[in-house]
Amino acid sequence: MKTLILTCALVVASLCLLACSSQGSVDVSCDDFYELQHISQAVDVAVGDSFTVTLCSNPTTGFQWSELADIGDQTVLQQIDHRLETPEGQEPPAPGSPGKEVWTFKALEEGKSSVSMAYSRPWQGGEKGEWTFDLTVVVR
Repeated sequence: MKTLILTCALVVASLCLLACSSQGSVDVSCDDFYELQHISQAVDVAVGDSFTVTLCSNPTTGFQWSELADIGDQTVLQQIDHRLETPEGQEPPAPGSPGKEVWTFKALEEGKSSVSMAYSRPWQGGEKGEWTFDLTVVVR
């Protein structure tokens, strides 16, 4: 019994380490945001590596993520790309169909930085910060 518990604990620990490794991607679905509107995660990356953050998006509702991420320490981390991905064959996206927004970042030097994005209707009087995503990035 103790061996089974120890084995399960090792498997869970290994999966956690893989999730925070420098594989370079963070993906948050619409279901995740429907369950919890304000999500925080962490990722470890190596100096010189690039990684992506992919967040659920539905621009047909008027909501959009901030194009430029709010980066806490720009000497540690740099945003190098932001793009909208629509479902296959739907250009422009069909009304009501969700897509994804993808940001690419590059780790510049060792350190720690935060990255924040807000999902809002950008016009005056529009809803602000309906969903938020905060990422802590440790560059080693």
